[in-house]
Amino acid sequence: MSPLRRTALASVVAAAVLIAIKLVTGLAAGSLGLVADAAHSGTDLVAALLTFFAVGLATKPADAGHLYGHGKAEHLAALAEAGFLVVVSIGVAALAVARLAGWVELDVEPAWWVFAVLLLVVAIDLSRLVVSYRTARQHSSAALFSNAVHFGSDLLSTLAVIGGLVAARAGFPEGDSIAALFVAVLVVTAAARLIRRNVDVLMDRAPSDAVAAAHDAIARLDPPVAVRRLRLRQAGGRTFADVVIGVSPDAAVGQGHAAADRVEDAVQRVLPGSDVVVHVEPAATEAEIRERVQAAAMTVSHVRELHNLTLIDTDDGTEVSLHLKLPGDLPLAHAHAIAEDVEGAIHRAAPEVRAVQTHLEPLAERSPGRIVHHDPREIERAVISVTGRRPRELRTLDTDDGLVVLVTLALEGGVLLADAHAEATAVSERIRAELPGVADVVVHTEP
Repeated sequence: MSPLRRTALASVVAAAVLIAIKLVTGLAAGSLGLVADAAHSGTDLVAALLTFFAVGLATKPADAGHLYGHGKAEHLAALAEAGFLVVVSIGVAALAVARLAGWVELDVEPAWWVFAVLLLVVAIDLSRLVVSYRTARQHSSAALFSNAVHFGSDLLSTLAVIGGLVAARAGFPEGDSIAALFVAVLVVTAAARLIRRNVDVLMDRAPSDAVAAAHDAIARLDPPVAVRRLRLRQAGGRTFADVVIGVSPDAAVGQGHAAADRVEDAVQRVLPGSDVVVHVEPAATEAEIRERVQAAAMTVSHVRELHNLTLIDTDDGTEVSLHLKLPGDLPLAHAHAIAEDVEGAIHRAAPEVRAVQTHLEPLAERSPGRIVHHDPREIERAVISVTGRRPRELRTLDTDDGLVVLVTLALEGGVLLADAHAEATAVSERIRAELPGVADVVVHTEP
């Protein structure tokens, strides 16, 4: 028999003995508090029996029908225990209220031997609390930890009963019923904590401390590893982690496997005994991320234009900043909601992006304009002074904002885009210098 099952069996025996002692003594002394305490020990017996069978099931290895093992059996048992505790506590509280109101008559006779029995009960409660808690910590058993909580509340309730009997012996018989109410409140509080803790596990609530520890452990790896997704859940005192990492598309299979091993070791160092599965994906290039971000942003309603899209590599991952152009007549609250939709769309399309910063700008209204025949010689001289050749095409428009110059430059097809942009910028700046009143200069480059 495993240490877990031996501890659970010892709890069953101890709970049965305590029920017999408390019930016989309570009935003989007429103590409602002691009878309530016996009922409390009855819930402990049910809890211990559930734990005994749940631990035996939870420690079974994984099989074809339960690929993740049987660890959640402990949490189901603990949830059942907590529900039973609540039902019994309500019954005890109702009986105590009835006695205080005078609806139920029961004389309390706390003789000396009653206190001697209660001291024995305290010794038993204390010993099983220590044993259960120590074994629960050693084996990370949720069911045994639940038992330890029950035993601790049982010890407190026994001490409360002793206080109530002392008050009754001193001439205040209501003290016994007040002690019974205290026991009921104590049990309901403990049950609520158990229900919340075990429901969180059964619902796969992410353990925030464990998630933060795993993220920090992976972030400290050198060379760094790009984490695309990290998911954690717990069952039966064990943590299950799913991690998706990105490696260079040019990396060999062995390099990707080595990166996965380093991630697995890092998580298991901070979460001992955890089951870690690492999936390796090729990391996207900057151009691919940029394309996905831009496409995602443009799918959002009212987004007409975006520019100044920048990717920033940080220790926590890739961040994106961009300028969004929206209709100028939109209220700010509506525009902000659109920006949040854009951020959500980007996160869905590019999970590797950790943060998105948007700058909102009004979309410029369309300007009426007409073609005018401005003297092209000044403009041509400006272009020739920069490029050494005449522009392929030159047009001027007269708008409400002023003169707009449209220039097309012919460049070699092998010229780099960055060099073409630099030349177009130089031409634009020279034309603005020659024509100080110009409203705008648009320089187009083509092979």
